[in-house]
Amino acid sequence: MSNLQAEEYKSFEEIKRTKEDGTEYWSARELSEVLEYKQWRNFAKVIDRAKLACQNSGRMIDDDFAEVSKIVEAGATQKKVLDYELSRYACYLIVQNGDPRKEVIALGQTYFAIQTRRQEVADYFNQLDEDNKRLVIRGDIKQWNQMLLEVAHNAGVITNQEYAEFQNAGYMGLYGGLTVDDIHRKKNLKDKEKILDFMGSEELAANLFRITQTEAKLKRENVKNKEKANQTHYTVGTTVRKAIKDIGGTMPEDLPTPEKSIKQVEKEQLKRLKDKKTKLMLDE
Repeated sequence: MSNLQAEEYKSFEEIKRTKEDGTEYWSARELSEVLEYKQWRNFAKVIDRAKLACQNSGRMIDDDFAEVSKIVEAGATQKKVLDYELSRYACYLIVQNGDPRKEVIALGQTYFAIQTRRQEVADYFNQLDEDNKRLVIRGDIKQWNQMLLEVAHNAGVITNQEYAEFQNAGYMGLYGGLTVDDIHRKKNLKDKEKILDFMGSEELAANLFRITQTEAKLKRENVKNKEKANQTHYTVGTTVRKAIKDIGGTMPEDLPTPEKSIKQVEKEQLKRLKDKKTKLMLDE
């Protein structure tokens, strides 16, 4: 990401507002300034086109473009002007209908497309049952562990034994001093069973956060020796643990161990998919 992109993305974030119920919105007046529209009447035309697109998508316009009044200075007096509390989707439609010659419009399209997609993913995820949530997060962990392995290697964690020690440090931080072997025994697992395959979605999510933040911290601080890498992983683990404690959450070692492993869940899902495809073919 270029410095310009970073600054513009920051601008979109800075004008984001949050209501008491946690709903995010953007002021149309403030957004018009960030998008470099000097005259409101020109931006109002963009809003009108965005409203039409919103209506054509089958949504209620007022849900995404809530009209409000805003007090502005007019010389020595004040006056009320029209403003909108825009949803993320409304902002997305606005930048899609903005002046394509403006570089900031292109950046806005990327920013709000990413934000909208993230919300879609979150909404989709919340509709999943526990087993499918486990599958999704476990898949993410596999990918992030590969990236963590690469960053750890660059930090001086070279051999398999060193990487095992590095991983152990992270678990000890997150699990209050418990080692990988301790966690394995606590879950009553067999020798070749992996602890990550016997975690519920909440425990997996805590570990995913540990992994992503360790990877970011190692890169950000340009760590270059294995002892520092181990300490970094341990520190991130303890920080995640403290966050869980501060919000009144359950410590990861106290969360229940699912009866079915991720591999069993995956096998069942693949069988259902295969059976479904077979049924569809027979129906044809």
